[in-house]
Amino acid sequence: MMNIKYKITKDNINWEEVAGVLRKAHLSDHTAKEQQTVFENSYAVVFVYDGDSIVGVARALSDGLFQAAIYNVALDEKYQGKGIGREMMKRLTSQLKGQNIILYTHPQTVLLYEKLGFRRAKTAMELFDTSAQKLEWLEDTGFFLPENYRFCDEYKRSDMKGPAWKYSKHNN
Repeated sequence: MMNIKYKITKDNINWEEVAGVLRKAHLSDHTAKEQQTVFENSYAVVFVYDGDSIVGVARALSDGLFQAAIYNVALDEKYQGKGIGREMMKRLTSQLKGQNIILYTHPQTVLLYEKLGFRRAKTAMELFDTSAQKLEWLEDTGFFLPENYRFCDEYKRSDMKGPAWKYSKHNN
């Protein structure tokens, strides 16, 4: 029997459990101390408990008025498909009312977030401070489009001409 509770404060959190939830979800292998730093420096948080154990986490950065970004959304697999993740996101986004929200997610969860009202963006750009091996993994996994990728409707736009345009088969 589940005893699900949601917490939106950062007080009395077991950071080892937070690190464990994120590690198990393959979202982060940072230490408990590092997770404490990133969650405590976040604008909004949600922790999901089953009894006294943390089974889900989510956080958002924000300027408090206009822009927010959601990161580290994880829910233990055995709690998925029961509406708990949806409620977790509802509680997180309610703390971001009136703000534009971007969400960084795994390619396998795009459909889930579309069901929650998020839309894919065509103009999002990312710059990672990481190794070439990690960047290759990100591209192979589907986080990145191929380098210099252009969408079909961009090929005839003069403001999109650049390296990919020069060598494109669509350049007619």
